Amino acid sequence: MSENFTPPDESSPIIELRGCSRGFGAMQVLRDISLNVYRGETLVLIGESGCGKSVTTKLLANLLEPSSGEVFWNGQPVSQMSAEQMRKDRLKLGYLFQGGAMFDSLSVYENVVFGLRENRKMSEADMREIAFTRLREVGLPASAAQKFPSELSGGMRKRAALARALAMSPEIIIYDEPTTGLDPIMSDVINELILQARSARPVTSIVVTHDMTTVKRVATRVVMLFPLARLPQNESQIIFEGTAEQAFNHPDERVHDFVHGISGKRLQELFAA
Repeated sequence: MSENFTPPDESSPIIELRGCSRGFGAMQVLRDISLNVYRGETLVLIGESGCGKSVTTKLLANLLEPSSGEVFWNGQPVSQMSAEQMRKDRLKLGYLFQGGAMFDSLSVYENVVFGLRENRKMSEADMREIAFTRLREVGLPASAAQKFPSELSGGMRKRAALARALAMSPEIIIYDEPTTGLDPIMSDVINELILQARSARPVTSIVVTHDMTTVKRVATRVVMLFPLARLPQNESQIIFEGTAEQAFNHPDERVHDFVHGISGKRLQELFAA
């Protein structure tokens, strides 16, 4: 349901889902999703738990294949890419996983340089310079480099994981629930780091979140998905697309109640089931 959104870049989408569906066994999560991601934007995906947000990002990143439909990167079908082309293009993408997904047995420094060590022919000095620059950019002291992830607070782990994602200078960064489990102050720090990453370099951001403060702070475009189990057969699973302001003033009760945290109708459905 588009709200007359104007793409920030009128050229072809950097990533595109065309009629993509995805299920797991007998459970269908996504049905006929078509979604464009435009260069330079910060696209925020919202919706109830289980509506398919994280599955959508994994399709966009080609971490999952669609059951039907096609994924395009820079206008090229992913299914037709060679393994070498796929590897090169994946290196242009950074992924901040919900729990950070850092290697527990490696120091923060080794986590940050892991991608560089595996995929770039660089001297240790050059990797070290990049690592400490990225750690500074996310507000971590140099002393954090030699710590292990288990020695960091939740907020520090999120920032260290962001430094790792930024180390490869990605063109696209996917943030999966970046503020989950953080206090309001640290959540605001993460939101500010998302904005700083966007302003410091040409990057396209895709954010999955339930945090409406994050939506207001970082989104240039908002897309809301709705769970298939409660969706009419002939209705698009994308029930809203537009700006954050439009989302917070939208007449659709499903959109309005979600962004304002109003449980009335959903509560009635749960007790009626």
